[in-house]
Amino acid sequence: MRCVIARFPFDLSKNEVLATMKDIEPEPVTGGEYVIIGRRNYPAKQVGAVITRQDRRDFTSGEVTRAMTRLGFTCRNADEPAPQQPLAPVANASALLGGPVPGPVAPEA
Repeated sequence: MRCVIARFPFDLSKNEVLATMKDIEPEPVTGGEYVIIGRRNYPAKQVGAVITRQDRRDFTSGEVTRAMTRLGFTCRNADEPAPQQPLAPVANASALLGGPVPGPVAPEA
């Protein structure tokens, strides 16, 4: 897929990005946007620098997240809360009725 990052066109595929980032250790996500590749969270600027081989000052994290989203990767903003897991049906009904939300059931001894 053709993506434009820092005014330069790049032909990228999801498999190429996966292969390129496979051996790269992710930097800490301290804020801003990040890309989830496999089970790792990479800062968008790190992904852009590795994939394009350009200086991080040449592009924005928004350009990288747009390109990665089009390729099928999940991109998030570190300032936003992570999506919560949906409740079990009984817990959801209890929450909707204003009652206590049941926790996990302990196995009987």
